[in-house]
Amino acid sequence: MPAYIKPNAFILMRVGVAAICIFIFHRMYVKGAITDKKDFLPLAVSAVFGVAANMLLFFKGLAITSPINASVLMLFTPIFVIVFAFFMLGEKMGLKKIAGILIAALGALFLVGGTKLSFNQQTVWGDIYVTMNAIIYAFYLVYAKRLMVKYHPLTVTLYAFFIGFFLVLPFGLNQFTEINFSELPSIIWWSIAFVTIGSTFLTYVLNAYALKHASSSLVGTYIYLQPVLAALIAVTFGKDHLTLEKFISMVVVFVGVYLASFKKQA
Repeated sequence: MPAYIKPNAFILMRVGVAAICIFIFHRMYVKGAITDKKDFLPLAVSAVFGVAANMLLFFKGLAITSPINASVLMLFTPIFVIVFAFFMLGEKMGLKKIAGILIAALGALFLVGGTKLSFNQQTVWGDIYVTMNAIIYAFYLVYAKRLMVKYHPLTVTLYAFFIGFFLVLPFGLNQFTEINFSELPSIIWWSIAFVTIGSTFLTYVLNAYALKHASSSLVGTYIYLQPVLAALIAVTFGKDHLTLEKFISMVVVFVGVYLASFKKQA
């Protein structure tokens, strides 16, 4: 983006390809259905918050603010998850879990931002969009929990993406028609495949399974591992160097996630 594909067109491709992959996978292995008509409204809400608004706001914000600002603001997602989970699901938040989330947030903050953060008038609207996205995605992680427990996670995800596709269609259709597919180099095709299948289809399906078997706050906490893994991958491929500051930040993140996910054995 935007040299080959504009943001909203890319979102339409993400949702469309992921929906097709989920449909095929669902037909092969699950073949479940929504049996209670009153659950279609919650499914629509999940599609709005978990798919359409989530992606549209993040891509819009990323186009205005800096990548570092966006990465740091997304780290607030688990904090919002705690608040929603407490009020909506009545999840108990012990001192150890809260401390773990805050410690992981601190480590991730220094890892992705450090002293390079720059919040100013030029980025303010982008920062607002990304923050709204963090709140919306946090709400989705909590709101969809009941559906994931009641039905098969893949069934819920299928309906969410099917509805979400029609929600993003008006935003991305014009930009999609502008794409010259014949001029896309192979590296762009591979990039499209990775984003649509890897970081959309697989991510949402695995997240759905996680929501079925773990608390919303715990699922949200693992977001803090993203900058750690990104740093490790960058170092592995020679795109970055592992400094003492980054290593300490990674250790802090792992300690925080461990505290947040630790359960005392009976």
